[in-house]
Amino acid sequence: MNGASREALAAARESLDALTDNTPVDATKLADELAAVTVLLDREVSLRRVLTDPAQSGEAKAALAQRLLTGQVGGETADLVSGMVRSRWSRSRDLADATEELANTADLTAAQKAGALDGVEDELFRFGRIVSSSNELRSALTDKAATATAKGALLRSLLGGKAHATTERLVVRLVTQPRGRSLEAGLESLSKLAAARRDRMVAVVTSAVPLSDGQKQRLGAALAKLYGRAMHLNLDVDPSVLGGITVQVGDEVINGSIAERLDEATRRLAG
Repeated sequence: MNGASREALAAARESLDALTDNTPVDATKLADELAAVTVLLDREVSLRRVLTDPAQSGEAKAALAQRLLTGQVGGETADLVSGMVRSRWSRSRDLADATEELANTADLTAAQKAGALDGVEDELFRFGRIVSSSNELRSALTDKAATATAKGALLRSLLGGKAHATTERLVVRLVTQPRGRSLEAGLESLSKLAAARRDRMVAVVTSAVPLSDGQKQRLGAALAKLYGRAMHLNLDVDPSVLGGITVQVGDEVINGSIAERLDEATRRLAG
């Protein structure tokens, strides 16, 4: 998002945090209702445009949102969305993107309050790895001919009883309501959002063998010092790195594997 939309989203995040931190609101119910609003905004393009029309006053747009949502969702959700449409948005789609992000954040907040946020982060990462290693599963989950009901049933059979309820909810919502994104991009976005709940960055660490607890602690501390923020480690084992580790933080890759050093030596000899 750019310009006005970025500011509007920041304000919406603050409103959501204030609501979930200071009131006994059911964050899971809030997530469901915000997700339903997202579906509505995606489906009713003309409504979305009216609610983001800069020529209309914020109060008029908020009143319209209240009329539409009262009785359909809880008062907290209606108030939250009404506050969002008072803000200025650069593009009408940004409003739907924001309600989706708030829905996912509300689910992650519920997991955080239950002390399960770390587990959810890890499960999202592992599920992404499973999808990337199985063309058959990825095809089934992204098949445009398959119904959302069928995809949801498949995911529940895979995750039910094996993953935290929040993980299952987030993944089912992503797969059944992809909103034009790839599955991989959606999972990466969820992982980053989960990390942001604790103001942490995510480092994807690949090693030839599993790291010991001591190694993980030292690596986490070193990366936190390097980047100035607490770091969540997503760990992956790949024997092809031959030794050492590679670390990816966002778009930056820190490569300390033997395989990379051998490749570099080969390039130098060839040169």
